[in-house]
Amino acid sequence: MSVVVVAGGSRRTMLGWCWWGVVVVLAATGAARDLAGAERQLLALLGLPRRPPPRAAPPPPVPAAMRLLYESSSALPAAAANTARSFHHAASPLDDRFPNEHRFRLYFNLSGVPEDERARGADLTLQRAAGGAGEQRLLLYDVVRPGRRGRAAPLLRLLDSKQLRAGDGAVTLDALGAARRWLGEPRHNHGLLVRVLEGSSQEDARAPHVRVRRRAGEAGPAWRAAQPLLLLYTEDERARAAREAGGPALARARRAARRPHRAHRRKEARDVCQRRPLFVDFADVGWKDWIVAPPGYDAYYCQGDCPFPIGDHLNGTNHAIVQTLVNSVNPATVPKACCVPTELSSISMLYMDEMNNVVLKNYQDMMVVGCGCR
Repeated sequence: MSVVVVAGGSRRTMLGWCWWGVVVVLAATGAARDLAGAERQLLALLGLPRRPPPRAAPPPPVPAAMRLLYESSSALPAAAANTARSFHHAASPLDDRFPNEHRFRLYFNLSGVPEDERARGADLTLQRAAGGAGEQRLLLYDVVRPGRRGRAAPLLRLLDSKQLRAGDGAVTLDALGAARRWLGEPRHNHGLLVRVLEGSSQEDARAPHVRVRRRAGEAGPAWRAAQPLLLLYTEDERARAAREAGGPALARARRAARRPHRAHRRKEARDVCQRRPLFVDFADVGWKDWIVAPPGYDAYYCQGDCPFPIGDHLNGTNHAIVQTLVNSVNPATVPKACCVPTELSSISMLYMDEMNNVVLKNYQDMMVVGCGCR
């Protein structure tokens, strides 16, 4: 295991990047009890109740849509969202009640979503079936109450509708209304109903349209690429509090995390306050089995002296300048200003949760961009 030493620095460094360094240092020294406590606090910082369990088998492939979101430098499609999760239809014996593809129920288990998260967007993506011809109409319903055979019809709420034309690719429908209801009333999640009609009529579609079930003999990889996919975009309590307090926009912070950070142009002495390298390797902290990407990241940290007089390049506040002046006159009265992060940016992590769902989350204040005397 590699050893990372973080010396000096300020006691007032921000919690986000500080805990990364603490976990790595404790892992290197073998302090098992302290490491467990630090890991719990870091998991809480990441919004995870516990560490996802080790996997005996390789995790399922990451959906291409989630990979594209991770590799994109833009914000998530839903406004204010800082988390994206992917869900596939959970097959059950109830599927046998829908033998025809023009009318099919899809069920997505959202029970693993933390209670503090609020749905900001939900997209259902269906792949077009080969051989589709003519115009068709696709309707998406939230099953508010399932029907009882011979006693009561199901209670359905229309969520979205789309026209299907020959040659169209995948179709995406808005399922936010259902997702919000499921998160608020988990016991009343009865799934979605997909119905396809011929043109503008009320007759069920006869020609191929969208893929909702696996074909006999279809290979696993082919079906994984074609099966229905629900992408849920949420905002957690931490991000919501930062937004309401007027914090930096998620998109701007995420773009800053993607940009390569320029080194200080000024040739400073090694002992002057500046940003220092600190790479966090998720394999070193035992998280490689559930974090899909990145394998690690440059957290950096701040260390160095804040000499008198504080130069402009040290980004000192007026208070730090006064404090350093008093210290230069009488060091016993007050300590020097501290070298701390003055600008932080976010990172994005792609990981598997306890239920094998792929999660993309944007974490604020995880990478030091600039240091200064405060």
